[in-house]
Amino acid sequence: MQRLSSRWQGAFRLKVLAALAVIALADWLIYQREEFMGSFGLIGLGIVAALLLARPAVRRDRRALLALALAATSAFAMTWDTNLLPFALFWISIGLATMLPGTAAFDDGWRWFQRLLVQGFKSLFGPLIDLGRLAGIRRRRPASRLGLRHWLKTLALPLAGSTVILMLFAQANPLIESFFTHLDLPRPDSSLVLRLILWGFIGLITWGVLRPRPPRFLLSTFDGRGDMAIPGVTLASVTLSLVLFNGLFALQNVLDSAFLWGGVKLPGDMTLADYAHRGAYPLLVTALLAAGFVLVALRPGSQTARNPLVRRLVMAWIGQNLFLVGSAALRTWDYVQSYDLTRLRIAALLWMALVAIGLVLVLYRMLRNKSAAWLINANLASAGALLFALCFVDTGTIAARWNLAHAREFDGTGAGLDWCYLEELRGSALLPLAEMELREAGGPLGDDAASLRWRLQRQLEQDRTSGGWTLLNNRRLTQVHTQLGPRADQPQPYRELCNRYVD
Repeated sequence: MQRLSSRWQGAFRLKVLAALAVIALADWLIYQREEFMGSFGLIGLGIVAALLLARPAVRRDRRALLALALAATSAFAMTWDTNLLPFALFWISIGLATMLPGTAAFDDGWRWFQRLLVQGFKSLFGPLIDLGRLAGIRRRRPASRLGLRHWLKTLALPLAGSTVILMLFAQANPLIESFFTHLDLPRPDSSLVLRLILWGFIGLITWGVLRPRPPRFLLSTFDGRGDMAIPGVTLASVTLSLVLFNGLFALQNVLDSAFLWGGVKLPGDMTLADYAHRGAYPLLVTALLAAGFVLVALRPGSQTARNPLVRRLVMAWIGQNLFLVGSAALRTWDYVQSYDLTRLRIAALLWMALVAIGLVLVLYRMLRNKSAAWLINANLASAGALLFALCFVDTGTIAARWNLAHAREFDGTGAGLDWCYLEELRGSALLPLAEMELREAGGPLGDDAASLRWRLQRQLEQDRTSGGWTLLNNRRLTQVHTQLGPRADQPQPYRELCNRYVD
């Protein structure tokens, strides 16, 4: 038992040293170098290194090493472009890495959601739990070994008494009073308090990673296979529903094809942009409801799912749903061409792609008799791959470049230039504006682009000077100087651009 406790304390000390190293790194970056933004990614890489060094179990588990690689990737993404997406992916990945060695199998995303949630909550009290455990080990030691607690008890009374006596003497003796008056002791200020808060926060989250506390009990995952008594759900009702649903979807898809591709005139004064904006999201909700119907009424291995006619009807219906999602995406794109491309509209198109993948997975699950856990993991894998890719793709730059290339001022169609949105994009619009400045040099649009480019460039330079750097912003500034040469450093006159070219 004594050998076990000594081994535990050795590992404990190594984790304490690793946590202190991460705290020192954070203090050096944020307080000594006065840098932030991209520094959070460097702190994340420090936490990854601490976990790798202080937890041998992580090094021996291939699954944990894969999760740790994902955590390092998302930490680098925070350094590349600091925002909430890589921050969230980092904590999910590092949570998986620290807890995977304690699980026999990955099981499914629902169980891991519970593990990560409980781990995050328990981490708030982790240091207190470990201090109590360490105190219990020290209490079991032989009495001959005098520890810190013994000396604190021994010195408390004489130190406290001497302090009181010196305070009284200072009131009576001017020499003692002068000594304490001229004694330059550090005084707590707001900076010191914030620094201590930073140390405590970094130490707390790092300790939670180094000392994981998974839940003891987990809610099981709903399997979703086999027959289940659901009122109103029978082979006949499901077959009739699928026949009717296929007919309704076919009608909608034919009308969409006529309006979107066939050139059929829309009723009344409705424009194609109005039609596109009106129907994109309801069609997406319809596709999600269709997926829910298949999950509930056609459980893998059930009587309805085994019926050949039902299976063919489901395949046809899923195909029509995919066509419906494609129509929703086309409607959204038609709206973009009539107005502007934005980050939210790019996100909507990507979400539609995920819905389409989910529909295919639902069908595959039914045909191959897969479990609900498989479906959860497959959807999480596709969503995770997309989110990790988005950490390194600047959708704001994509939107700015599209809007500047397809504005009414250039091709005679679409919406007018929305300078307000370009200014909201900040650094994302810097390079597209520089390209437009060169393309329209000497003209009024080129001068407007130069004015806004100069303001955005100055913002990024000021952010970098004040410590708010990211690798992406540094790369943007470098590319602007490469593209524009000496012109990049020439101040441009201020122009009031917002809403000048918007309908």
